[in-house]
Amino acid sequence: MNNEEYIKAIELRTSRRSYKSVPLDESTKSNIKDMVDYVNRKANLNFIFIENASPAFSLFSGRFSAIAVCGADTADAREKCGYYGETIVLQCVYHGLGTCWVSGTYNENTVLNMINLPEKTRLYCVIAIGFANPKKSLLETVMYKATHKNSKPYQKMFEVCDKKLPNHFEYAMQLVEKAPSAVNRRPVSFRYENGVVSASVDEPYSDKSIDFGIAQLHFQLGASAMGIKGEWINGVFIEDKNKVLKFPKVSNENTDSNNLKGDLENE
Repeated sequence: MNNEEYIKAIELRTSRRSYKSVPLDESTKSNIKDMVDYVNRKANLNFIFIENASPAFSLFSGRFSAIAVCGADTADAREKCGYYGETIVLQCVYHGLGTCWVSGTYNENTVLNMINLPEKTRLYCVIAIGFANPKKSLLETVMYKATHKNSKPYQKMFEVCDKKLPNHFEYAMQLVEKAPSAVNRRPVSFRYENGVVSASVDEPYSDKSIDFGIAQLHFQLGASAMGIKGEWINGVFIEDKNKVLKFPKVSNENTDSNNLKGDLENE
């Protein structure tokens, strides 16, 4: 996937809780496991694939797999969980799968019994992945309306903005608007001062930092699409024209009709 395809996935993505009873096929599961392995190596995280996660979810229907989003108990690990977890989410969405970031509305003990969690590792949240029903359920529609009725535009995400945002950062922030976050709270506060964008959350040792990691990815993809390459370092977006975005790369080229595979280096 290239930058344009990731952005298309951002436009397509919506949280899905109603799935078909059909499990993921072996090829798709293998590709998702490859992405999980890549993330764990690249970011020193402990993502764990769960083949059938349905028993842990009371507000979801159908059958679906999941990724247990796990890592060290640090703010940095939380940000990486969001950033790299969202790369997997967007790949799955682009290739026709339904996904949902889930925190709090699943049975944590049931999930913990499904995984072999290493010591000193936290289970932060879960990403559900499966074949979503074509039509949203009534519960999905109600939940969407409840969490999006007061959606925050990017202009209200800024604590400081000392002058008008240039077009490339404006577009990047429009993609941040589309970033998923717990109950759509959008907890990341941005600053634009002296031509530099920075951001933070008020509780870094919470799942707000996962939201921050997701927002960082969306911003980075938007800026890159407008010709501004760079990366987030300690909460500051550092422009670097030589920056190459590298995302989970899948080795398995034999895919099913969903064509979930990984040409995932964004030059």
